[in-house]
Amino acid sequence: MRPSGRTPDQMRTISIEPRFTRHAEGSVLIGFGDTKVLVTASIEERVPPFLRGKGEGWVTAEYGMLPRATHTRGNREAAKGKQSGRTQEIQRLIGRSLRAVVDMKLLGERQIVIDCDVIQADGGTRTAAISGGWVALRLAVDGLLTSGKLTVDPIKQKVAAVSCGIYQGNAVLDLDYDEDSNADADGNFVLLENGHIAEAQATAEHATYDEEALLRLLRLARMGCADIFRAQAEAVK
Repeated sequence: MRPSGRTPDQMRTISIEPRFTRHAEGSVLIGFGDTKVLVTASIEERVPPFLRGKGEGWVTAEYGMLPRATHTRGNREAAKGKQSGRTQEIQRLIGRSLRAVVDMKLLGERQIVIDCDVIQADGGTRTAAISGGWVALRLAVDGLLTSGKLTVDPIKQKVAAVSCGIYQGNAVLDLDYDEDSNADADGNFVLLENGHIAEAQATAEHATYDEEALLRLLRLARMGCADIFRAQAEAVK
């Protein structure tokens, strides 16, 4: 039995509240159970220096955890004067995942910045950020299409992410903190709606695993992302 009482293939409750903030071109409050992430998408009519004059756009991401997102207060990284390696890794993952479904030529010479702020953490913050990031991005691009600044949709399809792991010898979907902190192995899968894989990370923590276990994790990830895709579609319809 999982600590939460869920079955091995059961997601936590997915909640997506679109247009959560007033000023951002796209915003959403996404929840995977008790994990809550505020995601905003901001449109900038410029691109990074390495893309100037190339007729292409860019999608990038920033990620952070608020001081009391966890059981104990953590210092703001801005107060420390630098980002942790974990933060840099996660925001690069979010950016790569969202760029996987955007045609940069169609986006034109503009940048969309996805800001992901974890207000409550209970495992799976990066996967919630990616899944919510797509919704915020979708809303922002919809605004460009409505205004006529874009005439062709640059977003090719949905992308979502979910965690899976080996907990007490069993493959389980969507790990919360109790499972994540005691898992034999844990992974994060970023999947496109057409079934393609944008990213797959699976790490042995307390015990190694075999090929069949990896395939079980992938199968669970596909089930979980199917649920997320449905929630995303409902949020932006």
